[in-house]
Amino acid sequence: MTQVLCVAGARPNFMKIAPVMAALAETGIAAQLLHTGQHYDAAMSDGFFADLGIPAPDHHLEVGSGSHAVQTAEVMKRFEPVLDRVQPQAVLVVGDVNSTIACALVAAKRGVRVIHVEAGLRSYDRGMPEEINRVLTDQISDLLFTTEKSALSNLTREGIAPERVVFVGNVMIDTLHRNLARAVPAAETLGAELDDYAVLTLHRPSNVDDPGTLAALLDVIGEINRRVPVAVPLHPRTRGNVEKFGLSAKLDDLRVLPPVGYLEMLGLMRDAKLVLTDSGGIQEETTALGVPCLTLRENTERPVTIDEGTNTLVGPDPGAIRAAFEEVMANGGKSGRIPEYWDGRAAMRIAHALESWLPLRKGTRAAG
Repeated sequence: MTQVLCVAGARPNFMKIAPVMAALAETGIAAQLLHTGQHYDAAMSDGFFADLGIPAPDHHLEVGSGSHAVQTAEVMKRFEPVLDRVQPQAVLVVGDVNSTIACALVAAKRGVRVIHVEAGLRSYDRGMPEEINRVLTDQISDLLFTTEKSALSNLTREGIAPERVVFVGNVMIDTLHRNLARAVPAAETLGAELDDYAVLTLHRPSNVDDPGTLAALLDVIGEINRRVPVAVPLHPRTRGNVEKFGLSAKLDDLRVLPPVGYLEMLGLMRDAKLVLTDSGGIQEETTALGVPCLTLRENTERPVTIDEGTNTLVGPDPGAIRAAFEEVMANGGKSGRIPEYWDGRAAMRIAHALESWLPLRKGTRAAG
């Protein structure tokens, strides 16, 4: 009998589901893996399974792209018959992508318990689709595993009982610990040995869908590049908009790369002088690596990376980006410290909690 049906759908999920699957196997909890296919490009999906040693999915929904509504609906429609066939004791979802809320909602309506890994993170920006997914998934989850202590206060403010919440730490950092020795050296990915370089990742609609915002960001990155070479693993959405808005010339002097695999990206971040990003996960990974990070967003759902880690929130404002860059050049940027339970054992804490929780009936809990 399958005890837990684990769901992954997009690139940010894969780094989180890998250690969970390994920990469940180690503790003897019977689990199956379902891939919704939300990220259908092999460069953004299949390569991660190989890099991270994730077992081949037991189920693949092959959903592909679409608007948020179309994609979420398609996942729900294709997930329900799999859920009925497998009949797990619980469905485990990770993160905040469309697959997360879609599968959680189907499970909750079918009376199957929902486990949410990386619960309670809040940017308090309802303009972000991910924020809607986080809030709603947490509301219908039976057991919520958190990455940082501030998440509990977020959840209790929203009426979620503390006894449903377990602080376990960050499973993404489990993956980082497990793979750091295998990271591809930056010189190999860049094709050159550089004394200093910066890394830029940019993909959020608020930054790349408006031509004025995107142009201003690329201009200030161009200024930084004249001081420190900037490597840019270019997201397909960003590349498309750069071409559509006629901004291709602004990339000419940057070290533009195609989307890279996890081990390549890990090596790029580990050896960088600075990382500039609008990604949530990279804020966490740079904190774990002790690398200064400038986050090109007005808010973050990961405040521990600012309060304790190496992250500085600068938004898309060129003046703030310049000032933060100068601080890094002058003083090395924030050094930070590793947050509690970011120790590579989060997934095992999840598995141990599930050993006592899974046999119970819906509505009760035994975990710590």
